[in-house]
Amino acid sequence: MSFITEEDIYTVVEGLMTAIFREILNLEITTPFPRLTYAECISRFGVDRPDRRFGLELVDVTDLVAGTDFRTFAEVAAQGGIIKAIHGKGLARLPRKELDELTGFVGIYGGKGLAWIKLTPSGWQSPLAKFFTPEQQKALNARLEAQEGDLLMFVADSPPIVHTALGQLRLHLGKKENLIPPDTYDFCWVTHFPLLEYDPEEKRYMAMHHPFTSPVHEDLDLLTTDPGAVRARAYDLVLNGNEVGGGSIRIHQRPVQEKVFAALKISPEEAQQKFGFLLEALEYGAPPHGGVAF
Repeated sequence: MSFITEEDIYTVVEGLMTAIFREILNLEITTPFPRLTYAECISRFGVDRPDRRFGLELVDVTDLVAGTDFRTFAEVAAQGGIIKAIHGKGLARLPRKELDELTGFVGIYGGKGLAWIKLTPSGWQSPLAKFFTPEQQKALNARLEAQEGDLLMFVADSPPIVHTALGQLRLHLGKKENLIPPDTYDFCWVTHFPLLEYDPEEKRYMAMHHPFTSPVHEDLDLLTTDPGAVRARAYDLVLNGNEVGGGSIRIHQRPVQEKVFAALKISPEEAQQKFGFLLEALEYGAPPHGGVAF
């Protein structure tokens, strides 16, 4: 599609989805679909294709637990890690055996442990309780909106491990505890993915989507100073926690394309050899363009 922006893509796709659901399932779906940035998805759901049909969202409690006497939390915070929690309403009924199984589950995703707190009529029931003052307990309960009968679960580590481990635990509990309402369809757009991701083995940045995805205009200067912080004009369509479509606005100017190639450590010679036809075409005034694939 030529001479378009993200808004045009969203309008066409939402119209198509509305027509399909009306025709096939006789259902009216609500538009416009909510939009969440990649950063927001990772922060709240631990994954970049969020299932928003149930709660158990991730909550950052690093600032509240860093100064406590619980050494694991204090050390992780001191080393630049984070501590996040999910709040299971009514899940204090889970027996110790199941909590041990959940600890093993987060271990699959790199979590070194799962700290937990049950809120009982007599207060906190947890191996952690003795490390927290009454004021600290009160602050944590308030942040997590926890009440009697609830279960709080914590992972402390580097941000990628915390998000992956708790994000997968959230999905696991959602299914296991039947928290997902049946016959519901929740669409959302995920936007502003990172343009590049660092590959430690290759010791260079790689394109997260593909090397022809347009950077967000305001982030162009970061390509030379902080490539990992550059956001892409890429978008995914997510339905019930599954990516069902995706695409991007493409680069349509040669200087921008050359800047991206340089950030990817593709030399001018290699760029000319592999993509000379494209670079030449862009010189003649390619229109702003983009697309989507399901």
